[in-house]
Amino acid sequence: MAAYDYDLFVIGGGSGGVRAGRVAAALGKRVAIAEEHRFGGTCVIRGCVPKKLFVYASQYREHFEDAAGYGWKVSETTFDWDTLLAAKDKEILRLEGLYRRGLESNGARIIDSRAELVDAHTVRLVQTGQTVTADRIVIATGGTPNPHAALPGHELCISSNEAFDLPQLPRSILIAGGGYIAVEFANVFQGLGVAVTLIYRGKEILSRFDHDLRQGLHKAMVDKGIRIVLTDFMEKVEQKVDGSLLVRTMCGESISVDTVMLALGREPNTQGLGLEAAGVKVDGLGAIVVDDYSRTNVPNIFALGDVTHRVQLTPVAIHEAMCFIETEYKNNPTSPDHDLIPTAVFSQPEIGTVGLSEEEAAKKYPEIAVYRAEFRPMKATLSGRTEKMLMKLVVDAASRKVVGAHILGHEAGEMVQLLGVSLKAGVTKDDFDRTMAVHPTAAEELVTMYQPSYRIRGGVRV
Repeated sequence: MAAYDYDLFVIGGGSGGVRAGRVAAALGKRVAIAEEHRFGGTCVIRGCVPKKLFVYASQYREHFEDAAGYGWKVSETTFDWDTLLAAKDKEILRLEGLYRRGLESNGARIIDSRAELVDAHTVRLVQTGQTVTADRIVIATGGTPNPHAALPGHELCISSNEAFDLPQLPRSILIAGGGYIAVEFANVFQGLGVAVTLIYRGKEILSRFDHDLRQGLHKAMVDKGIRIVLTDFMEKVEQKVDGSLLVRTMCGESISVDTVMLALGREPNTQGLGLEAAGVKVDGLGAIVVDDYSRTNVPNIFALGDVTHRVQLTPVAIHEAMCFIETEYKNNPTSPDHDLIPTAVFSQPEIGTVGLSEEEAAKKYPEIAVYRAEFRPMKATLSGRTEKMLMKLVVDAASRKVVGAHILGHEAGEMVQLLGVSLKAGVTKDDFDRTMAVHPTAAEELVTMYQPSYRIRGGVRV
């Protein structure tokens, strides 16, 4: 048996890689983990965490406005971009420190360097040129924003990475894309006082979500002042003499803004990793191909998280890492469960969703019952805000099983986490009906919708 420097070498210090390395080290394995940027990966450094902090910051303008309806007199308010950036950076530094200490306290070696595969068991550390060997290798290098290199002027644009560290808050921004990243940032910048235009070549934003959620959010965003341009896309971005940008679109429109942000999807971060040298297969998108146990075609090399292009969510990467540990180090073969994953879009209002959309369920089941409630939340009654909240349950008529649950409104993300547990347990509509309501709450609507709003039988609404 070959003697290796490490039992496990992890390439990538994001959520999935850190979890695999830390737990393996806690089990007594000799572990090294290499990261070329900062530990924490996309989620902690330039994704979920700073995004949610920015969402909170952008909501205060409405909070101040709503306060008047409840008797509060709020003096003139101002927003300071530099203060937000400094506070965000401090929190990210704290979280990065926790990731590092978790690895170190369990005995893993931290390597601040890019790592590239030489062969199936050998890794080269780019910073020093040193090579090390490992029995098993985990690749968890995540994803990266699609630069849309075919767009003339793409180099003048920013991605979500740069949006967290802009030297100053723009007065106006055009965001290209219709997915959750584009939608979330459109709401963030609008809330901070930026004039926002969202451009998307599709017919609707958030195309993979339930149609009621898409349409409800679209209306709410437009009502807030966000301009949404659909079935159009950018053909060219040019810089004007004054430093602003001029965007020309396919439909002949010219849009002048301070900043253009590309949110046109993410790509697996696999370039230059030495995958070919090690014989690791990738698909047409550059994602590492893995089996049900996150194993590549090379038996001792595994891949976790966004680099595999399965489900691009931080909790999924962590779950895949724990399944790897169970399979490889606990003699308990465990494949990741990617079914019924609850997810949230931190737009304003929020989206929380789990299971099938109405459209998907109608294709899968002979008949479905749809329970739908749209209402003005109680908090809006005194503030005078007109924004609506939406609750929706999609039920297989034959089994009465709830196959989809969807929420549009404040705290939708918090509610859908618990709905995820319920649907994972196979809850039926009768279980919802037997559950006592908590009053007065918005969530009580989920258990008080006793009659279906409509049914869909054989693809036809009845």
